[in-house]
Amino acid sequence: MYCSEEEIIRSLDTPIFRVISETADENEMETYVIGGFVRDIFLNRTSKDIDIVTVGSGIGLAQAVAKKLGKHTHLSVFANFGTAQIKWNDAELEFVGARRESYRRNSRKPVVEDGTMEDDRNRRDFTINAMALCLNKDRLGELVDPFDGLGDIARLRIVTPRDPDTTFADDPLRMMRAVRFAAQLGFFIDPDTFDAIVRNRERILIISGERIAEELNKIILAPKPSIGFELLDSCGLLELIFPELPALKGAETKDGIGHKDNFAHTLMVLDRLSRTTDNLWLRWSALLHDIAKPATKRFDRRMGWTFHNHNIVGTKMVPPIFRRMKLPMNEKMRYVQKMIGLHMRPIALVDEDVTDSAIRRLLFDAGDDIDDLMKLCEADITSKNPEKVRRFLHNFRLVREKLVQIEEKDRLRNFQPPVSGEEIMATFGLPPSRPVGVLKEAIKNAILDGIIPNDYEAAVRFMHKKAAEMHLDSLKQTLHDV
Repeated sequence: MYCSEEEIIRSLDTPIFRVISETADENEMETYVIGGFVRDIFLNRTSKDIDIVTVGSGIGLAQAVAKKLGKHTHLSVFANFGTAQIKWNDAELEFVGARRESYRRNSRKPVVEDGTMEDDRNRRDFTINAMALCLNKDRLGELVDPFDGLGDIARLRIVTPRDPDTTFADDPLRMMRAVRFAAQLGFFIDPDTFDAIVRNRERILIISGERIAEELNKIILAPKPSIGFELLDSCGLLELIFPELPALKGAETKDGIGHKDNFAHTLMVLDRLSRTTDNLWLRWSALLHDIAKPATKRFDRRMGWTFHNHNIVGTKMVPPIFRRMKLPMNEKMRYVQKMIGLHMRPIALVDEDVTDSAIRRLLFDAGDDIDDLMKLCEADITSKNPEKVRRFLHNFRLVREKLVQIEEKDRLRNFQPPVSGEEIMATFGLPPSRPVGVLKEAIKNAILDGIIPNDYEAAVRFMHKKAAEMHLDSLKQTLHDV
């Protein structure tokens, strides 16, 4: 954690900071880099998001800096908030004038006023984010740490710089940020700060879905996401922003037969998957893969607890969740639905005598996402029985081997039947009609079932044979007469 003065100066010895320092001095503006960038220097973490605060106009400083940087510099000005953003190479810099900031009780937008550097530091969310490094040449690299953020880094503590109730009332999203930093950094939340989150949790309801989703995404991408979700649950935020997850909690027993706690299981799957991928949407798939279990839970005296079709029902729950959280309603959502819908399939293929046909159909349905699906399914094996885990993982390796063999032989990943609907219509003189779809589907199934190879000539031969069985000649005449 310790950084020498030389190391701090070295971290600021970059083209972008040199330009900011030079511009600030030319305009006689007291200027600092503040927040996460400074914190991450002492944590030996890289940070591309840079917050610059100056006594005076942050927009004016940003405009002068952008002019010096020249072409390939993208400047965005947000006059209503007194801020500006510069994108240059891989860096994103936010410029703001020192200010006071507060929120009205039922408003999502802050009231912003010009302020001193002390005012600006007081409005920061946590002590570890209130540290600043001066960028003016005569004080370059000087650390300003009014709330002992450096000490809290050493203590691994997340604590507000002032009364936590005031801090969270000013911006309720800070409650989720506390949880996110705990998950990302492996820190603990100070007890008084945590108690204030519990007291103020209802205030999160004034925050927009987009801002909540952004914090959730960062928690999901943390090294151990379960830390964040357990904290969200224990402070009462989770039931307000994501009620479907706490609905998974509980392990019910009936007639001496119990089932596992699906909330704990879900977090375990998410943690296990996080060791193998940083794919945000695959991690979302893990978080939601059992989301429909409460809705599908039934008790059968012969079979015990069942969750029939929870994968199918789960796919239908995804769009409302994504819509409410303002998550993308595009191919990313459809990918999550696909993973949830298919996540039971590989488990059904672990038998030694699994057929090539079943493997072909899984390849066809999963397409290029088959490797992601297998990662999700392997993470889903969370039994406390080591022998059962070993057996399942061994069988999954066999499934993977069969997937490779079938793919090399039949080229089925993202395959389309070699004969198109247009060719079927042209060959038999048919208009668009149900028989065309039936014949095309029959060709596809013949390939997937291994009746014919996946090539054009074999498909054409099968097409003519199947057409004869369907009596397409007489059907063609009937359709034309109609």
